[in-house]
Amino acid sequence: MSVRDRLRGHAGRVLRFAAVGAVGTAAHYALLLALVEGAGVDPIVGSVAGFLLGALVNYTMNRSLVFRSDRAHVEALPRFLAIAGMGLCWNALLMYLFVDLVGVHYLIAQIVTTAILLGWHYVGNALWTFRKHPAGTRGER
Repeated sequence: MSVRDRLRGHAGRVLRFAAVGAVGTAAHYALLLALVEGAGVDPIVGSVAGFLLGALVNYTMNRSLVFRSDRAHVEALPRFLAIAGMGLCWNALLMYLFVDLVGVHYLIAQIVTTAILLGWHYVGNALWTFRKHPAGTRGER
């Protein structure tokens, strides 16, 4: 496979990752808004709950549509949760910094936080969670 073909394949994967991320982000933001605006929950708590919902959506779609992983769930899911868990910690910290310390509106803070964490999630999942097994070592489902 030529370098050009690999770059084209990688670009397609990044686009699929972004599309899946948009779906997960929509779920995240919908729950965030429902909890904060509808139930009066603290924005940081709402953000964490939304993040968890978005992570569930993203795992399912990234595994099948983006990375087309053959890694068994028993191996991939804990890895995904580790990457997502670290992202969750960063999400909570950044939201605290932006909302409570700087005074940024929670929705603006969440948009900036989401943009910052996009790279973390893509690289972590591409290089560790869903990385293809070397030829001949396909994982069990």
